[in-house]
Amino acid sequence: MDINKIDNVLEALLFLSGEPLKMEDIASSLELQKSEIKKAVKRLKEKFGGKCGIQLLEYNGKLQFATNSDYKEEVASVLNPIREKELSRATMETIAIIAYKQPVTKLEVEAIRGVNCDYTFQTLVNLGMIEVVGIKETIGHPKLYGTTDEFLKRFKLESVEQLPDYEDLLQSIEELKTRQMETDSLYNQFEIPEEEKPEFLEDGEGSYVVIEADNTVENNE
Repeated sequence: MDINKIDNVLEALLFLSGEPLKMEDIASSLELQKSEIKKAVKRLKEKFGGKCGIQLLEYNGKLQFATNSDYKEEVASVLNPIREKELSRATMETIAIIAYKQPVTKLEVEAIRGVNCDYTFQTLVNLGMIEVVGIKETIGHPKLYGTTDEFLKRFKLESVEQLPDYEDLLQSIEELKTRQMETDSLYNQFEIPEEEKPEFLEDGEGSYVVIEADNTVENNE
């Protein structure tokens, strides 16, 4: 593989991944010497150096693209409002799954949602809405998560047994449709705009959930 192609492939890998990649793994997969990867890293650092908006980080034998900290304020002013909307929707979907499936691992929640849930899990932990309740006896011994008393208070429930049933689901859906047509106001303590409300979510086993600030419902049929 010629020098330009190595640089371009490495750049593409780091861009697509978004997560840190080990140099030795990259070298092994591409059947290259680690020294060739290091030389490519040096060239990419020059390309993405100085005032460039993207910079190449190297630490503990890993590589990752990151935004230039010189532009953090400008980037935050654009992305934070967008992220807050997505975070709110993701948070509601995630807490709904945890509430009905608990105790559940992060990987199991991710399998249902189809996306990485690191950020939403950390947010829910910080909010005191979920906590580690055990360890699953399987490979890797992943942590099991469950809802907390703060979750019950936030959604005005005395216990998880009070999570509504199928009939309440139908009623909630109709009320949701009505409110969507009548108002664009915020509707819950996560301050999610009306148009950003999550619709009922299929968990992959024929079950649908929808969760609101004061009403959480499930359909197991």
